[in-house]
Amino acid sequence: MPHPVRAIPLAAALLAGIGACTVPASQPEAPVPSQETPVRGFVTDLAAFEQFIAGRPTPAQFQARYPDLVLVLPGQIASKEFRMNNSRYFGQLDAQGRISGGKFQ
Repeated sequence: MPHPVRAIPLAAALLAGIGACTVPASQPEAPVPSQETPVRGFVTDLAAFEQFIAGRPTPAQFQARYPDLVLVLPGQIASKEFRMNNSRYFGQLDAQGRISGGKFQ
């Protein structure tokens, strides 16, 4: 039979080790990677772009997601040069001020 004085430190060490393996309830979970990663350059993946627009983003969300794209909103003045590279999007806004559709020009 082990000596009682020696068993107490061993038991305390085992309990401390078990406690160190648990995650405290107050610790927040690791953040989920954002799917709002900025898309650099012009729009080449039209399916992904259309899916993004279907989510009705705000103009600020649009600019955060597509920072290199020129967003022209109703009432804004834009030049009429001919662009074939999906670099300028004329957005339509719904009643809440979110982008509900539009077209490249």
